[in-house]
Amino acid sequence: MKILCKGPAVLALCVAIAGSATVASPRDAPSVLDTLMLWLATNFDLAVSTKPPVLITVPDAELVEMRYGVETVLRPGDVVALYDHPARTIYLSDSWTGNTPADLSVLVHEMVHHLQAVGDMRFACPAEREVVAYRAQEAWLGLFGESLETSFGISAATILVGTVCTH
Repeated sequence: MKILCKGPAVLALCVAIAGSATVASPRDAPSVLDTLMLWLATNFDLAVSTKPPVLITVPDAELVEMRYGVETVLRPGDVVALYDHPARTIYLSDSWTGNTPADLSVLVHEMVHHLQAVGDMRFACPAEREVVAYRAQEAWLGLFGESLETSFGISAATILVGTVCTH
């Protein structure tokens, strides 16, 4: 007996019947890093990486020291994450949970740097690489009705000054 599968509802039923003959196997859901990478590649013209970055959490004070050195006057908490280009590693504050849009936006920002690195993108100065990272972070937060200003107190003027090459 031959079954004709025409129309979307009938086609779905035919696929279900055909699929029932095979043994179903569980699949892992895509990781949050894979999902963010796809979102960034689609929306910000960044290449997709076949190898995700390493994620490491460290104490706030260590993040500040890693970013600015031991003699810095910044308080712990002023640096919430950073990307280590040669190590292909994202360092996150040990208070980072990833449970809020703001927390995930930090990962979005650092994933931009990872994709810039694996895409071997070149910039006039280190500050210039922050333009897309902040734009992506702002867009991510906007999906949830938030912004860099409301979530982190970072104004558009601060971003403008912080992303301009001064040499």
